[in-house]
Amino acid sequence: MPTPAEIKRQIDGIVRNLVEIGLANDQNFAIRRNLEGNYVTVTFPQAEHVSVAMKDRGYSEIYEVMAQERAFTVKMPDGALVQMMYLFDGHLLERHRLAFFPAPHLEEFQNNPDIYLEDDIYADVVARNIVPFPLRFDYDSRADVCREIEHPKSHLTLGQYENCRIPVTAPLTPCLFMDFILRNFYHTAFHRYADRLPRYDEIFTESILISERNLIHIQIPGA
Repeated sequence: MPTPAEIKRQIDGIVRNLVEIGLANDQNFAIRRNLEGNYVTVTFPQAEHVSVAMKDRGYSEIYEVMAQERAFTVKMPDGALVQMMYLFDGHLLERHRLAFFPAPHLEEFQNNPDIYLEDDIYADVVARNIVPFPLRFDYDSRADVCREIEHPKSHLTLGQYENCRIPVTAPLTPCLFMDFILRNFYHTAFHRYADRLPRYDEIFTESILISERNLIHIQIPGA
């Protein structure tokens, strides 16, 4: 079971890797904070601004606030924001929020089109039929929050749909989350960036219920 120290190590290793391979335009290394009681959080310095994403605002406005406040772990070259936040009760994971916010517009393309046109990684980004939308892997083990099927402990939310909670078999480590993002949104015919991520063996234990497994769900490798 990954500890707060291991989660911080994974996030920092991923950030360094993304900088090295040119997939980070801006970044915040993870910080670990000891909170009241036995709680420990592993997050980024501007995490308090994440709450804007929960409010009834347009996506462009939500994105702009988070980008301006640098409320992210990594800002990708196309403007997409990646957030990784974990909360532990001692060494036991209580919650995590792993989010991907694509840029809702392409101002950088208007200003510097050559950086897109010279690299096939951006071919999908500039396609007219692409609609950017956020996705988020959440985990919450609190008894007063999770509810069988209706609110699985670990779930995937697509877009900002309040009741979209696709069951996931287990919490995600930073490595598994970043592999998902790179493999599905940044692979090209010539670059397999996910294959260059650092690998870590630690995973979280399974949290899905039998009733949730009988629905369409997402399987976490090894869980």
